[in-house]
Amino acid sequence: MEELRVPKRRVPVEVVLPGGTARRVFVFLSEAAPTHEGPERLSDLLNGSDAFIPAVEASGGVTFLHRTSIAVARVSPDVEPDGGGGFTIPTEHEVEITLADGTQLAGLVSYVLPPESARLGDFLNRCEPFFRLLERDGVALVGRAHVARVALVSR
Repeated sequence: MEELRVPKRRVPVEVVLPGGTARRVFVFLSEAAPTHEGPERLSDLLNGSDAFIPAVEASGGVTFLHRTSIAVARVSPDVEPDGGGGFTIPTEHEVEITLADGTQLAGLVSYVLPPESARLGDFLNRCEPFFRLLERDGVALVGRAHVARVALVSR
């Protein structure tokens, strides 16, 4: 049976639930992603179709997180690299985000879309439940359903 197991790596994640409650958990990501080259990213898991995501608490207990209840998931940049592939110049915007519970986030959104749909509004209206925000110390995957406001920051 061991040969039927899919190799996974244990990844630390800070999950922020509505109201700002933060939990440190570990999720398991595949060594190979089904939709792109390289290992599975946290965004692959969060933007997937499973309603519940299995995780391990710091205490060792198993927990299941309802994907749509996750407001923000923070991870190190090496776990969630830029998915643009480096073949084109991304569109980037420095933004401030206010979640529905009042939590404030700030950082850089960076994305690659066709020129006719590369406005920030187009990016924010995409169908994936989570988008990538580059924060000072890492990467935050922000649940679109929890966002109340996005403001451009003047440079």
